[in-house]
Amino acid sequence: MKAVTWQGKRDVRVEDVPDPGIQEPTDAIVRITSTGLCGSDLHLYEVLTPFMTPGDILGHEPMGIVEEVGAGVPDLKAGDRVVIPFQIACGNCWMCLNSLPTQCETTQVTSEGMGAALFGYTRLYGAVPGAQAEYLRVPQAQYGPIKVPEGPPDDRFVYLSDVLPTAWQAVEYADVPQGGSVAVLGLGPIGDMACRVAQVRGAGRVFGVDLVSERLRRARARGVETYDLRGFDSEKELVQAIRDETDGRGPDAVIDAVGTEAHGSAAARLAQQASAMLPRRISGPFAERFSIDRLAALHTAIELVRRGGTLSLVGVYGGMADPMPMLTLFDKQIQMRMGQANVRRWSEAIIPYLTDEDPLGVDEFATHRLPLSDAPHAYEMFQRKREGAVKVLMEP
Repeated sequence: MKAVTWQGKRDVRVEDVPDPGIQEPTDAIVRITSTGLCGSDLHLYEVLTPFMTPGDILGHEPMGIVEEVGAGVPDLKAGDRVVIPFQIACGNCWMCLNSLPTQCETTQVTSEGMGAALFGYTRLYGAVPGAQAEYLRVPQAQYGPIKVPEGPPDDRFVYLSDVLPTAWQAVEYADVPQGGSVAVLGLGPIGDMACRVAQVRGAGRVFGVDLVSERLRRARARGVETYDLRGFDSEKELVQAIRDETDGRGPDAVIDAVGTEAHGSAAARLAQQASAMLPRRISGPFAERFSIDRLAALHTAIELVRRGGTLSLVGVYGGMADPMPMLTLFDKQIQMRMGQANVRRWSEAIIPYLTDEDPLGVDEFATHRLPLSDAPHAYEMFQRKREGAVKVLMEP
């Protein structure tokens, strides 16, 4: 089959790889019909290279048609249309039963000290072959796949794999009061969808911050009060501008949808680049102990949120030696929640919004639909924020 493989920093290729097969009774084989390109994939493309191996198959936002199931998968059959969550979880362990499938005790990557295995996401999360491919082996298929109806196009449902539950959890963790205010830093796919989720769930005012014109335009068209980072000389000016709209206090909650590759933080950027350039036998251990993030967005979030407010971190962070302004966090009495989205915890609540009325705008959410063979161009375009790329879907 054809699959998108990682070969090095900023080097992805579409190659022929062996077709997957059933290995365990709880496996399923799914023929992929749509697969997303996620901002998290760009971290593998640029920053998290010490944890990658040439030939790794990328991708974790798929849907498709079941081709084959193992004997331990009673509720799926060939021909079912399914969305595959990005994490792999059993549904039966203590963590899964307590709505934390990202911490599944069956698939935890204990050798790396990490949580549940993820599709297509480094050795830290199990080095499981990913979903930017023609076919996908789905472990723990007795729990993970979400069956969806025939009829509507893939765009209606594919975001259940990651974008929708990640944005939903971001808003849930932000604990925005009914009629309250929330600022979203970063209007890429997750930040954009978090704005939409906050609106349908009753936020009174939603502020969005970015520096990419197309992202700002999209959010503004849906009623988000947008702020172009390029229009401010400093973080303090931006913070003050939003405070002026919230009685001088700042918003009730701030969602950081940027993560480790924030603009600014030049020293941290250089450290990330240096780590990626080290020999492989050195770069992994170095990154595990000394890696740092570019924290400009997080520091802005801490400064911006009102006293007693909540920070929800949804952008991926991977640093092990990050400096944090603990005095400010403590003094402002800020609450923080974060982590990978627990997809199956939120999927049943989200599905009622995936109607013909389309209140979340999923049908037109993608800006680009490309064949899988164009994956190298898709990665470069998305990473460089060119051609108006906000969300890319690929079809094998």
